Amino acid sequence: MKRGGVAELVLHGGTAPRWLFERMVKLAKPIVSLIVLEYGENEFLRRVSDPFWFQALSCVLGFDWHSSGTTTVTCSALKLALNPEEHGLVAAGGKGVASLKTPEEVMRAGEAFGFSENEVERLVYSSRMVAKVDNVAIQSGYILYHHVMFISESGEWAVVQQGMNPDFKSARRYHWLSEQVTSFVEEPHAGIVGDVVHESVLNMTARESEGCRKISLDLVKDNPSHIRSYFSAGEMQRSLFEWLPEMNVARQLNMQVKVNWDALKKAYEVQPENYEQLLAIKGIGPSTVRALALIAELVFGASPSWKDPVKYSFAFGGKDGVPYPVDRKRMNEVTTFLERVVEEARLDIKEKVELLKRLRKFSGGRA
Repeated sequence: MKRGGVAELVLHGGTAPRWLFERMVKLAKPIVSLIVLEYGENEFLRRVSDPFWFQALSCVLGFDWHSSGTTTVTCSALKLALNPEEHGLVAAGGKGVASLKTPEEVMRAGEAFGFSENEVERLVYSSRMVAKVDNVAIQSGYILYHHVMFISESGEWAVVQQGMNPDFKSARRYHWLSEQVTSFVEEPHAGIVGDVVHESVLNMTARESEGCRKISLDLVKDNPSHIRSYFSAGEMQRSLFEWLPEMNVARQLNMQVKVNWDALKKAYEVQPENYEQLLAIKGIGPSTVRALALIAELVFGASPSWKDPVKYSFAFGGKDGVPYPVDRKRMNEVTTFLERVVEEARLDIKEKVELLKRLRKFSGGRA
């Protein structure tokens, strides 16, 4: 699965003023309409799955604070702006409790677009797996609290979801795009953006984790009692650390993680054929995935990736080029596209001038 990218934002509470939100919805409608008219509904999905473009759109609509609210407010505005009959697009889900309604709203979208039962089930499964991967397969300390799935009438989709890390007072945004699907569990990123690079982040989606994924699957397909033995063999665990003095201390301590034995028993009965099927099993959560990864590493030498998959700093790179340089080419492409859309959208002159000024401010004078 190719994830569109990840953006890291400051975690802020509160809500956007009603007048601002209503204005964002009003401005979003003609922008979406023009994109669909000129490029088709699936181009909107491609754009919204790009964390850079999403951030630029948010600023153009008037929400120009680089905070966690960028995600929730912009997605809410787009959800209200989208019209299935006019745009061939629907948004499902939202923040907090609203995110739990995603399956129900996906089903309603399926009815609106005349999808088959199998197509609806595929969309619901995709929504669930996207959330499972970012909550469980990548463990960087961000707990999901926002999930929105944008669906086109052709059955393609994009997901924008966000997790919070209270300890660092930050939020991390994840973007997914269906048309680039190859696998939910291996190298799903097209680009990852964040200001904070964490240490010892378990990333089971990395290509380097392939061996660890395979051993984790083999462990589950074997009798769960064998997994228990690895945790009870205290003498063996100490000897492993003696042989591996370079082993990160944090990982040694994390051998005490909790394991959902009922879920492992169910997985043993199911006998999953691949790691995606294992991850899809209810009850297989972060602690259990981490425990299996640690056993695979300490006992069988199949190390997962412990590197945070962040690749770019927010939003087009770091202000000082740290930790990664600004992606000028991508910034120019995003602002040029949005500039043209704004100029051709059905907006009055005053609104166009205002939006173009925001875009120019966002891009540092480029637009």
